[in-house]
Amino acid sequence: MEKFNNILPDLKKAKIRTKDQTVIKREIFDLPAQVKNLGIGRKYFLRTYGCQANERDSETIAGILEAMSFTRVDKEEEADVLFFNTCAIRKNAEDKVFGEIGMLKKLKRHNPDLIFALSGCMAQEESVVNTLLAKYPQVDLIFGTHNIHRLPYLLYNAMMAKERTVEVYSQEGEVVENLPVSRFGKHKAWVNIMYGCDKFCTYCIVPYTRGKQRSRLMSDILQEVESLKKEGYQEICLLGQNVNAYGKDLGMEDGFAMLLEEVAKTGIPRIRFSTSHPRDFSENMVYVMKKYANIMPSLHLPVQSGNNDILKIMGRGYTVEHYKHLFDLLKKEIPTITFSTDIIVGFPNETHEQFLDTLALVDYCQYDLAYTFIYSARESTPAAKMPDTVSEEEKAQRLQILNEKITYYSNLNNQRYLHKTLKVLVDGLSKKNKEVYSGYSEENKLVNFTGKNIAVGQIVDVYITEVKSYSLNGVAKEEENE
Repeated sequence: MEKFNNILPDLKKAKIRTKDQTVIKREIFDLPAQVKNLGIGRKYFLRTYGCQANERDSETIAGILEAMSFTRVDKEEEADVLFFNTCAIRKNAEDKVFGEIGMLKKLKRHNPDLIFALSGCMAQEESVVNTLLAKYPQVDLIFGTHNIHRLPYLLYNAMMAKERTVEVYSQEGEVVENLPVSRFGKHKAWVNIMYGCDKFCTYCIVPYTRGKQRSRLMSDILQEVESLKKEGYQEICLLGQNVNAYGKDLGMEDGFAMLLEEVAKTGIPRIRFSTSHPRDFSENMVYVMKKYANIMPSLHLPVQSGNNDILKIMGRGYTVEHYKHLFDLLKKEIPTITFSTDIIVGFPNETHEQFLDTLALVDYCQYDLAYTFIYSARESTPAAKMPDTVSEEEKAQRLQILNEKITYYSNLNNQRYLHKTLKVLVDGLSKKNKEVYSGYSEENKLVNFTGKNIAVGQIVDVYITEVKSYSLNGVAKEEENE
């Protein structure tokens, strides 16, 4: 095996963008003979933080570990190898990881041979890695988002050489097509269509941690979707940091509309996609969504702020008027569509009047769901250098006011489903009540319901009997589902 020299992250390098074409590698992942059986008799524990992209990366990490003969367990204390696949989108997410790493230090004392690995977006940050090296000796292996394919070599070195191993690439990135995968679900699947982001919103660290935008070839994506369909998957979600920019790096115009239509033609029952950027969402996309019944009538369309000056400082590249035009067109062409969004309050120097503009936009759009956050400064981003006159107390008050308004509209929107029948894809039994099933409707509404002879992965007609702010209750229409 090769000799390792630690490679530390460099966010200045991570910011560089060239005009080089995306490199697609189909044979870069390999499993040397000496590591193929490394996991025999050994167990791994994997915890995932953050977004769907991290979930999908964790499926790849799991696939590699199982190819190395490791067995997955659900409890940290049962594992020989611990993996934390981390998120860096907000400071409190990082603080949570540091806290859990500290609490797990006792496991290392009881089992000195335990290997503790940290991967994901946190590993791409210089300050995080420096802190880990200085204060968390229990962490044996650190790797980032660009070199998951190197895991067999990295883990072998950490385990056999007993050396702390750090390998984090700060680069534009590539597309690796031959990685194994162990999917966590049997009826829903994530499908990466692209990696990275070139938007560089002033508050966002993702372009630094995930690299340059690079699209997979349409043929590779369609082949994956066809395979999932043959395996019986009922729903896929096409993933990218900005799916509406798909194919731009391949020289395609309106590439995502083209891809989405081809995916719909495969006939897989349900298609979703995330995340959309209003700046790149074409009108043609609206008509593709309208045309195909297997493209679900729900859309996550992050707005971040309802004020044009704040949007400009954020570097979002669109106006409130543009956003409203797109929203109105979608509502007109797809009347049953539901909307979720992301909103940041307390962006540096956001005035009370600018916050009121955000509330006004919420009144206009009446979102079904919103992920709301207080602004969190991220290392090396332009916004982190901006002075800020807004107190933390004021930011917290704004968040509370916003959340109350979001809850009001969520409940109001849900009322229209009372005494209606929705098609629900069954995820399993409810976590709170083992006699109740849980799943999501085409409109992406969480539905809890009772019924007989229900199977996970089945699409069930459910009659809605009760409405809550963020979920619906109902009864399966047995005469149609037996």
